[in-house]
Amino acid sequence: MNKTILITGVIFGCTAIILGAFGAHGLEKLVDAKALSTFETGVKYQMYHALFLLVLGSFNVLAEEQKGLIYYFVTVGVVFFSFSIYLLATNSLTSYDFKTIALMTPLGGSLLIIGWIILGFRLFSRKQLR
Repeated sequence: MNKTILITGVIFGCTAIILGAFGAHGLEKLVDAKALSTFETGVKYQMYHALFLLVLGSFNVLAEEQKGLIYYFVTVGVVFFSFSIYLLATNSLTSYDFKTIALMTPLGGSLLIIGWIILGFRLFSRKQLR
């Protein structure tokens, strides 16, 4: 499980850098400032959680089985949150109205929060850390 967590963190980090560069250099003339700022929010949260996954995968305080649920919540949360933001921010560039997926953003954010809460609960309940 640690290898999967680490690889996912690397993929999220790499794509965050690529999408961040695309936003800074490719989108600035195509979308308005608000859309660009929204796009950057998606990139930031993706990168924060890429780093989160790298730490989680390197973490020896929790057993691999305990990390699994956190990993799934964070991974699905990033996909729903950040990637829906990317689509919504670039909505004006396509003929498809991505506003129909707008509820994915708060759902993804909720999944990220749940992942953090599970991590906190599992760390707090460990006897070795008391």
